Amino acid sequence: MEKKIALVTGASSGIGEATAHSLRKAGFTVYAAARRVDRMTALADDGVKTVSLDVTDDGSARAVVEQIIAVEGRLDVLVNNAGYGSYGALEEVPLSEAQAQLDVNVLGLARMTQLVLPQMRAQRSGRIINISSMGGRFAAPLGAWYHASKFAVEALSDALRIEVAPFGIDVVVIEPGSIRTEWGAIAAGNLQAVSSDGPYSALAAAVGTTLANTSRPGARMTSGPGVVARAVAKAATTRRPRTRYLIGFGAKPVAVLRRLLPDRAFDAVITRAFGVGV
Repeated sequence: MEKKIALVTGASSGIGEATAHSLRKAGFTVYAAARRVDRMTALADDGVKTVSLDVTDDGSARAVVEQIIAVEGRLDVLVNNAGYGSYGALEEVPLSEAQAQLDVNVLGLARMTQLVLPQMRAQRSGRIINISSMGGRFAAPLGAWYHASKFAVEALSDALRIEVAPFGIDVVVIEPGSIRTEWGAIAAGNLQAVSSDGPYSALAAAVGTTLANTSRPGARMTSGPGVVARAVAKAATTRRPRTRYLIGFGAKPVAVLRRLLPDRAFDAVITRAFGVGV
């Protein structure tokens, strides 16, 4: 394969780290970006170029993209993976935290996309691969702002796909199911900080336990981040990628149920899945 250049955000762990390794193996020159470069030594040892990036900061984002283009002369793939899960009852989540969730998961993704598009248009080629979630198709209790951010990623990607198609640029959405990374434990911690006391405490305890369990090594009913990384590599290398890839444990069955069941019936499925009575 002609040497191509990929940038992966949120690459210090989990899906982002696995994706950087996978793209490197597929023959890309890979730039792995995250706020903490010290957590990417394994990637650097694998020949991945590591850079510091805060997707919520204009200067940081612009500097990374300009550096890559100056050194490589092109940029072929952007994997928008940076993100986190802000959980808590809608009544109790401060709007400042809601803003922070959208700043990272939506506006950070949009910022990186805006910065790489001029180069991709000039090349008449490129791929924007946005890491969404099966949670971009339905909402779970206490995840209102997280799911809102992923619904937004889905809509943004659909609009963008049509806008940039005339320039030879593809837009792909990856929708992981339950993936075994530190994401679940972090989301559970955020949830407990917001809703462990008060009227939603019982619900928070049940949902928090479910989220935290997905981070345990060998956790049942989860997939490893490698399944997502392989899907990203496929989307980055195939001649005509699909617009969406539902990947990992539970993703396809839950999507089918969401499509077939009435709202209240689906509510019952989701609440039971999170260990909550209906």
